[in-house]
Amino acid sequence: MNQFPVRKMVPQVMIFGLCIAVLAGCAYVNVSLKDERKPLRERTISGEGFSKILVTDVSGFISSEDQSEGLLSNTKMSSLVSRVKEELEKAENDKRIKAIILRINSPGGMVTASDMIYHEIISFRARTGRPVVASMMDLGTSGAYYIAQAADRTIAHPTTVTGSIGVIMVRPDIEGLMTKLGIRTTEIKSGELKAMGSPFKPLSPEEQRVFQGVIDEMYSRFLKVVVDGRKELSPEKIRTLADGRIYTAQQALESGLIDGIGYLSDAVELAKQLAGLDHARVIMYHRPGDFQGSFYAGPLILDPLGVASILGGLNTPQFLYLWMP
Repeated sequence: MNQFPVRKMVPQVMIFGLCIAVLAGCAYVNVSLKDERKPLRERTISGEGFSKILVTDVSGFISSEDQSEGLLSNTKMSSLVSRVKEELEKAENDKRIKAIILRINSPGGMVTASDMIYHEIISFRARTGRPVVASMMDLGTSGAYYIAQAADRTIAHPTTVTGSIGVIMVRPDIEGLMTKLGIRTTEIKSGELKAMGSPFKPLSPEEQRVFQGVIDEMYSRFLKVVVDGRKELSPEKIRTLADGRIYTAQQALESGLIDGIGYLSDAVELAKQLAGLDHARVIMYHRPGDFQGSFYAGPLILDPLGVASILGGLNTPQFLYLWMP
């Protein structure tokens, strides 16, 4: 009886085992069955000294909705509003934190979420007397610029895009699609305007007038926030600048919409100056498992443009402080 030599089988067995291991690795999925969100921890990024300066992020689409870490996990990431609130509360209880830098990199987002973060920063400053510096990176537009008005000083990176002061309403119109599919809808309503904004029919002149009134009021709120934040500019000047256009850092500086142009390291020096510090440690908060190698390292933004938030509300109009070209 012929036997296959063992020495010839060894390489084949090894290859087969390797394939099984690779396939097993590819098929392995770790599904979290509970929310494992852990408390924030502090990490020193740079500098030294007893006093500390906290860098906190305002990044991605501004929303009050939590995000899932993935399709196969029910673990939630804190919403931007929730995370900023949590970081401010932790900073307030730490007397060694003498100033905060808002590292802003956002096109804006939901009207109410933007206002909530603005309110929390204003309240933090009022309670603690600690200075806040807004440092804008790639984007600091619309709702992100709104939030920056809560800071004592605002500086922009040399390549920042900012401005876009105003309100936009996103309303889908799927009437044509429904017609092509042969689908009709019936509305039974208590009043003529109860179904206003429905994506299944065009806006009537009356509906458009009502929506415009809401947008105008939200726009007035935005203008008031900028007037309060840019006291050296007259309301008339601000209204001229607030026509929705974007500005480069240099244009924003020349228009008086920001206080200076510089890098994040310049924001640190400004924060130290405002807090009367010669030396300070720059810190960031993180959750266990997140890596923060420097103060340029930011949080994972699963949906930076907020597409999911907008698409998730297709059945209702969305009011946004958002640069949405």
